[in-house]
Amino acid sequence: MPPAVYVLGLAIFAQGTSELMLAGLVPEMAADLHVSIPEAGLLISAFAIGMLVGAPVLAAATLRLPRRTALLSFMAVFALSHVAGALTSSYAVVFATRVVGAFVYAGFWAVAAATAIGLVPVTARARAMSVVAGGLTVATIVGLSAGTFIGQHLGWRAAFWAVAALSALAAAGVLATIPGGRPEGDSPSLAGELRALADARLWLSCLMTALATSALLVSFSYLSAMLVETTGLDAAWVPAVLGLYGVGALAGITVGGRVADARPFPLLYAGVAGLVVTSAALALTAGVAAAAVPLVGLLGAFGFATNPALNTRVFALAKGAPTFAAAMNVASFNVGITVGPWLGGAAIDAGLGYPSVAWIGAALGVAALGSVALAAHGQARGAFHAGPGRPEAAGRP
Repeated sequence: MPPAVYVLGLAIFAQGTSELMLAGLVPEMAADLHVSIPEAGLLISAFAIGMLVGAPVLAAATLRLPRRTALLSFMAVFALSHVAGALTSSYAVVFATRVVGAFVYAGFWAVAAATAIGLVPVTARARAMSVVAGGLTVATIVGLSAGTFIGQHLGWRAAFWAVAALSALAAAGVLATIPGGRPEGDSPSLAGELRALADARLWLSCLMTALATSALLVSFSYLSAMLVETTGLDAAWVPAVLGLYGVGALAGITVGGRVADARPFPLLYAGVAGLVVTSAALALTAGVAAAAVPLVGLLGAFGFATNPALNTRVFALAKGAPTFAAAMNVASFNVGITVGPWLGGAAIDAGLGYPSVAWIGAALGVAALGSVALAAHGQARGAFHAGPGRPEAAGRP
């Protein structure tokens, strides 16, 4: 595996830490910026909005640029957005910097995925993507807890400065390891990539991803506030519990990665159903620490177990459009990241309490199960009607 692939994983870790750490900083940011908890929670949605828009826009805008140039440009803007956020006392400015940072982070994701795949043989593509995406998993375990710890002890601005410094380090690695120019024979066509996206199964897969992600994020976004206000934990314990969530996420994505290629739909059924049950259990036991804390770990496990299957299906259905497949994948995840916190914040504003967000997660999970069933039914019909020797006859997407 080329060192550049690990550098891309480090860059995703740096940027993913920024994406995730706000879940542990919502109370501190709300107090410092003089806004409500739901308003501070919307900063998570702001990041998702930036990624949702940035993925397709920057995938198109940088399709013919040298990949190293595009990656370095994205990281420079990302680091500067965090410097600006750390220096301001305005909620509106922080909101804007979250959108800008996420916008270029989405572009980085799309280009990094295409770059990693282009640096390795066909037989090592899945492994390369697991290394790149593994940066986000490590961010879930280490970055989330470390960012929360730094924010609680040195202020949330210090966490922003730390992300900016780590991003600068990763950018230096990109400069040193990613080849300049474009690979020989690589002349992507925007029209060609767009044509490859005209597949209803691909859009159904995107809906599945958005629903499953929102089912997880509606609870995750308010975990820190729920643990303190409803469960009754001391704020000092929140980083440790969020670390447990990260350990569960690592376990889930590891198991999912080993199962997804051979049995994608059984994995999706099991993962989403587990998320529904865990969310409902968390809603019922949020006031009991002995029950709520382990359920946080299970939430991460089931929520991340489905990721390999969701990622694999999108790329399999859009083989002729790798850059746009990556962009659509990022956008779909971030539709869920946007909708989840928004629905949770609306429930809290309505006075329904923090357990209500977990009930919303369970309901969204049921909807996600429906989309999985629809996709599985469509694939089964395609396999049944496929002629001998065609890919569909083997049950492949």
